Amino acid sequence: MATTRRVTDSAVAKRWYATGRRKEATARVYLSQGSGTITVNNRAIAEYLRRPTLEMLINEPFEIIERTGQFDVSVTVMGGGLAGQAGAIRHGISRALTLYAADMRPPLKAAGMLTRDPRSKERKKYGRAAARARFQFSKR
Repeated sequence: MATTRRVTDSAVAKRWYATGRRKEATARVYLSQGSGTITVNNRAIAEYLRRPTLEMLINEPFEIIERTGQFDVSVTVMGGGLAGQAGAIRHGISRALTLYAADMRPPLKAAGMLTRDPRSKERKKYGRAAARARFQFSKR
């Protein structure tokens, strides 16, 4: 027999969760109202990403909805490289913001933030040096 547990409003944490993906990277994003701190794998965003352009990429959804510095973001990201991870974090933040308030969806969708970038590395084929590259031809 299944049991249900009643949770009062005071016990519910005001957090929103979403998963973002890009290339081979997957990001689990937890969004909560706060002062605007972003931590990635328990490290500061500047320490983890090491490139200001990737930081700008992650802050883009907040700039579009004009809510910069109003949310704390905690992210666990794995797989891929730094650029793919930054894209996955951006996708996850955008999806979490739509869960926070449905009226944020149209501007984020118009900016292309909710679309998952499906590109990934093509697999190596047999008889080839790489996915499409052939072995060097020798005439003699």
